Order: sequence, then C-alpha cells, then structure tokens
Amino acid sequence: MGTLFAIGHSDRPDAGIEALEAWLSWAARCRIPTFIDLGRKVRRHRVQIEAAIRENLSNALVESTNTKIRVLTRVAFGFHSAEALIALAMLSLGGHRPELPGRT
Repeated sequence: MGTLFAIGHSDRPDAGIEALEAWLSWAARCRIPTFIDLGRKVRRHRVQIEAAIRENLSNALVESTNTKIRVLTRVAFGFHSAEALIALAMLSLGGHRPELPGRT
C-alpha cells in the first residue's frame, strides 16, 4: 500500500510516475485476478493518470461542488421556480456577494 500512497502524495511528479510504474510492474506479475484487471485498466488510462500526477489535478473540487448543489436542491424543495434554486446556488457557491442595504 505504500506504493499506492506514493503515487498521489509525492513532492515530485516524477516520483509519483515512478511509483505508478513500479505498481504496474508488480500488478503484471501478481497472481491475483483483481489486481491484474486493475493493472490493465490503469494501463489503458495511463496517459490521463500521468497528466493528473504531473499537473496535480483531481476531480475533488467538482465532486465537492456537486455534493453542495445536491444539498441545496434538497433545501430548495418546495420553491416555486428553478430560478430560486439557481439564485441560491449562485449566492452560496458562485462567489457573488451583493451589497446589502444598511450593511458595510
């Protein structure tokens, strides 16, 4: 499990790619069918995985925003229009902070 941790948590992208290569080598020699299948899938998407390691990108922000919107949708149940939900989402997540009267 140390190798898998090293792939995503390295200071140097090259170290993460080297750890990925080491894991893929291990997975190819492994006799566990699940790891063999996983290694094939990782090889199929290797270019995208290496790009994510090099650029330090993940979909965590997108998943977080989707979860927050899902919660706002539950809060907005019973609103008369979709525009009210959109306005609530823009106020909560969009960074729009309108000036309110009487407040500084």
